[in-house]
Amino acid sequence: MAGAAIRITESDDPRIAAFRSIRERDLVGREGRFVAEGTVVLRMLAQAHTRGGGFRAEAILILENRLAGLAAILADIPADVPGYVADKTIFNGIAGFDMHRGVVAIGRREEPPSVAGLIASLPADSLVLAACGISNHDNMGALFRNAAAFGVDAFLLDETCCDPLYRKAIRVSVGSVLSLPYAQGEGARELLQSLTETGFAIWALSPRGETAVGQIAPSARLALVAGTEGEGLPDAILSQFHTARVPQAPGLDSLNVATACGIALYQMALSKGRIG
Repeated sequence: MAGAAIRITESDDPRIAAFRSIRERDLVGREGRFVAEGTVVLRMLAQAHTRGGGFRAEAILILENRLAGLAAILADIPADVPGYVADKTIFNGIAGFDMHRGVVAIGRREEPPSVAGLIASLPADSLVLAACGISNHDNMGALFRNAAAFGVDAFLLDETCCDPLYRKAIRVSVGSVLSLPYAQGEGARELLQSLTETGFAIWALSPRGETAVGQIAPSARLALVAGTEGEGLPDAILSQFHTARVPQAPGLDSLNVATACGIALYQMALSKGRIG
C-alpha cells in the first residue's frame, strides 16, 4: 500500500461497504473473498503477496492510532490496494462492534490448487494432515495453527469440511490458513486413495487406535487423518489404514480433535527430525 491512507468520516461511505457489519455477515463463498483481522493476520496476508501464496488483499481498514505502527507491514502490500483510516467511533460503526484489534482487511484467494495438484507438488519427504468432516470453525483454525507449528507440508480437506476462510477460522489459526498450502475437495475415501497411490503411509487418528502416537513408524511420506468431533472417522477408513491414539488417563472419552492432532503431529514431526 503506497501513499497516504484515505480518511473515512462516515460509516456508510460506499467505499468501505465490504467492511460493514462483519460480525453479522462473512464474505466466505463470495468469489473467494474473506475477512482478515488483526496485525498478525495482516502480516501473513502481506507475506502471501511477496511469496506468491495465492492470496491477495483487496482493501484495508485501519484505526487511526494504529496506522504508524503498521507502516512496515503496509509497505509489503501492493500499491494498488486501497488503505482506509478512521477514528474509533467511525471504525466501530463500520464493523458493528467495538473492534479493539483496529485493523481489518478484505482478501481474496486466487486459483486454489486441486487436491491432486497439491499432492503432486509435495517433496519426497513430506508430512501431511488430512481432515474429514470438520465442521467447527474454531477446530479448523486450531488444526491449521498446529499443522504450521509442526512443519506440515500440506493440509488436505475433504468436501464436507467447513471453509478455512471463514473469519473466525482465520483468526484462530493466527493467519496460518494464509501460509500453509491446502486444498479442499473430493470425498474422504478418494482423497486418502490419492495419498496412498503417491506413497504415503496413512495413520487414522482415533481414541480406539491400535498404536500410540509416539510409536508411529517413521516414513518418508506420512499422513495423519482426523475426523469430526463426536463421530470421528468412519469404520470404513479405520479398517483400511493404520490407526493411532493419544494415550490418556481413564475416565474421559476423548480429546478435542485439534488437541489430539497437535500431539500426534508433534510426535510425527519428531520422528522425521523436523523438530527437537
